[in-house]
Amino acid sequence: MLTALVIVFVVAYAAIALEHPLKINKSASALVGAGLLWTIYALAGGGGHEVGHQLAESVMATAQIVFFLMGAMTIVEVVDAHNGFEVITRRIRTSQLSSLLWIIGFVTFFLSAVLDNLTTTIVMISLIRKLLAKHEDHLFFAGIIVIAANSGGAWSPIGDVTTTMLWIGGQITSLAIIESVILPSLVSMIVPLAITAYVLRGRPVEAREVSEGEHGIHTSEFERNLMFFLGIGILVAVPAFKTVTHLPPFMGILFGLGLLWLVGDLVHRHKEDEFKQHLTLAHALSRIDMSSIVFFIGILLAVATLEHTHILSALAGWLDQTVGRQDVIVLIIGIVSAIVDNVPLVAASMGMYDLARFPADHFLWQFLAYCAGTGGSILIIGSAAGVAAMGLVKIHFFWYVRKISGLALAGYFAGAGAYLLQHQMLH
Repeated sequence: MLTALVIVFVVAYAAIALEHPLKINKSASALVGAGLLWTIYALAGGGGHEVGHQLAESVMATAQIVFFLMGAMTIVEVVDAHNGFEVITRRIRTSQLSSLLWIIGFVTFFLSAVLDNLTTTIVMISLIRKLLAKHEDHLFFAGIIVIAANSGGAWSPIGDVTTTMLWIGGQITSLAIIESVILPSLVSMIVPLAITAYVLRGRPVEAREVSEGEHGIHTSEFERNLMFFLGIGILVAVPAFKTVTHLPPFMGILFGLGLLWLVGDLVHRHKEDEFKQHLTLAHALSRIDMSSIVFFIGILLAVATLEHTHILSALAGWLDQTVGRQDVIVLIIGIVSAIVDNVPLVAASMGMYDLARFPADHFLWQFLAYCAGTGGSILIIGSAAGVAAMGLVKIHFFWYVRKISGLALAGYFAGAGAYLLQHQMLH
């Protein structure tokens, strides 16, 4: 049985990693893999009642992450529908390309920590396409945005799906992850940013004229500001809600979603249906990326079978014996996340290492949050932010390897060194 489970998981994982060449959506591969794994386990495991109980536990853990992601994605869609992000983007003005790069980098870094790296990448790339005329500039800026978005998401419990998984799973706490990983994440962004800004020094910004009606959707300044600050406020308040009430984060995000829905309906209650339709929360729900949600469900349930059959704990023991050092193991996981999706990698790591042996905020979990979050920047296909940039700016895989991968790798190791040094000094 164990051999069959491993083979099915490896094949499903390979199909996920080769999504683009195979032209098979990774969500389909994840769901088929999860279905086969649980079927094999149920038929060969013998204890049908016990397997059903374990599946119920896994569904409960998975549902908490899925509800949280759905709520967060919907809030971001509502803010975007009201052009709320213009509150930030309209204030970005400079005449030097290198100065603009620093501004874009830092705005992306901190915005990603509040939203998520995928949404932030889409927002910031949309901005640079309106600010800059030359395609070559678009490419360099997009590369830095990917690095900054992944770095910004790594230190926040709501900034990257892998960090969110660790937070909801109890491996990290919100204040501890911010305190321990913000500096290494900042280093991982500043190193490539400084090198790129040096290369672009002295060059003026070649701006592109933007027509008034380009956005298509018109909202008042009051509506933009209200939805932006309310949406961001809800997202930022979720970790505090969890700390105060000790309720799971998904309850906080759903509560906030209800408040946002209520405020939206009150603000638009006097408008005609045809004008307010695209601004409603019901419309935002239809715009969230359900394919990604389904992928998370499939991959988390697939990994759960390996956890219940103790395959992952055996793998952890083998890695400890073969490699020996936790920091090196986690560094390898981070680099591998540049090649394959970091969600199943982190899900597997959560199953490999027991909370009883590695309690909340242990070195292993904090360093994993950093490495899995920032390692995806090394290749364009290594993160959701990179894949989004690839589609929006038409970045070629090998162009990214030549121009950006080395910068991202330098930032990754610099940030890892900063984390290890910081941990050594404080412990």
